[in-house]
Amino acid sequence: MATDAGATSATSYKQLKEDFVSNLSGGSISEINYVTAVGPVAFILWSVLQSRQSFFASRKPVSFLVDLVLNVLAPLLGMTLYSNTPLLLCGLFLAPAVFVYALRPNPIGLKAKRKPMPPTVSQTRGRSADTPNIPNTPLSALSTKPFLTMYRGSLLVLTCLGILAVDFRIFPRRFAKVETWGTSLMDLGVGSFVFSAGIVAARPLLRERAEGRATPLLQRLIYSMRHSLPLLVLGIARLISVKGLDYAEHVSEYGVHWNFFFTLGLLPPFVAVSQSVLKVIPSYAALAIVLSVAYQAILESTSLKAFILTAPRTDLFSMNREGVCSFVGYLAIFLAGQDMGMFILPRSINPSSRSNNSAQRTALLSRMGVWAAAWSIFYFLSTNFKYGAGLDVSRRLANLPYVLWIAAYNSAQLLACCLIETIFFPAFYNSADLRTEREAYEAATSTIFRAYNRNGLALFLVANLMTGLINMTVPTLDVGPAGSMGILVGYASILTALAVALDAWNLSIKL
Repeated sequence: MATDAGATSATSYKQLKEDFVSNLSGGSISEINYVTAVGPVAFILWSVLQSRQSFFASRKPVSFLVDLVLNVLAPLLGMTLYSNTPLLLCGLFLAPAVFVYALRPNPIGLKAKRKPMPPTVSQTRGRSADTPNIPNTPLSALSTKPFLTMYRGSLLVLTCLGILAVDFRIFPRRFAKVETWGTSLMDLGVGSFVFSAGIVAARPLLRERAEGRATPLLQRLIYSMRHSLPLLVLGIARLISVKGLDYAEHVSEYGVHWNFFFTLGLLPPFVAVSQSVLKVIPSYAALAIVLSVAYQAILESTSLKAFILTAPRTDLFSMNREGVCSFVGYLAIFLAGQDMGMFILPRSINPSSRSNNSAQRTALLSRMGVWAAAWSIFYFLSTNFKYGAGLDVSRRLANLPYVLWIAAYNSAQLLACCLIETIFFPAFYNSADLRTEREAYEAATSTIFRAYNRNGLALFLVANLMTGLINMTVPTLDVGPAGSMGILVGYASILTALAVALDAWNLSIKL
């Protein structure tokens, strides 16, 4: 009898967990923008402390603690305790930023020329033969830009925080994934993760162009499958563990068997094939728009939309219809990100031009601003009932408005990150060789963001495992605000410590 009662209790709690994340309608885009603005605003304070006072140059424990508070715990506060007043939290970070900026600058470590120290063991471990370790090494065509590290690092932090925070009552239900129609913070995170992956995927293409070579389609497919296989294995492992452990799941999110790792794993081969289409449509952004518009037209003109939303789950395809069909939208998002990467990753936006660094920087900001405005206008035209198509956003369908929203938001975030970098760390673009550029890069980027950026996918996997472990050992729905924040802060701190440790040991885990 006791065993039956325990099983019934476990089943009822699982149902409570599933109901907790089901039938939600989301919130407004303006509120989502306010909450996600906490990260960039907190990084403004970080930038002021570093550029004016060299606060993080010493790498002392207090520097790491402040880094953790500003770049990890601040976004956590924005989505939990300050979820109703995110602008107040932004003001709490802007006020000390203004105060510190008004102080007399003390940029020790940023401008002081010190005698180069020999590399440490952690710096030399795993270093390739072509890694620059001497001055006067010429600059390469591609560079690792501080604002990209800030953008990707902050996105990964938000994603890792959200996947656990959503299971606690302190995380507002309007931020959790919507059932069918609407916008939410979690919906934004999923699409932004794919957009960010698209940006990174532009790097090997740019390297090919710089070397004047082209990879045949078959070789591209083989190379892409090498990246896909680990992700597909992770997807299968997640499927087996969720079903085997009877873990609470939201079936209408991706389907009965599908999960986000399958979507990520199938993107590389389809992107490899799409490169051949560029001979007809010479732009990844244009290809993304054509693909998403065609998908939306099919949704509106056929019974596909009704099938995805209401059809009975009778076979393998219908059981996973959300994951299979929404893949088209995620592919469009990935291509939009790849297009952005094609012009923000190169060192010069116009390599043939002899204009100075300042002019190149202005050109980059202008182009980013144009694309952010363009995606925003496209989104307005697709959703406005008076002047546009009057469509609703659906992450479940990954429809046209969802693709345009993700592209518009991330383009604007990149522009904001680039502006912060331009204002506070302009010296990065005046570097004469790779060694000085590396020093300037480290001075302009958070240790935590660099660490997350280096092993992003591996940390995302660890975050998923930790989330599952916490949910199986803690009744998250019954935990109060103080306990919830304690667990979330501990989780964020452990994950960040792991990220920084991997970076300090010079370990890159490639999946």
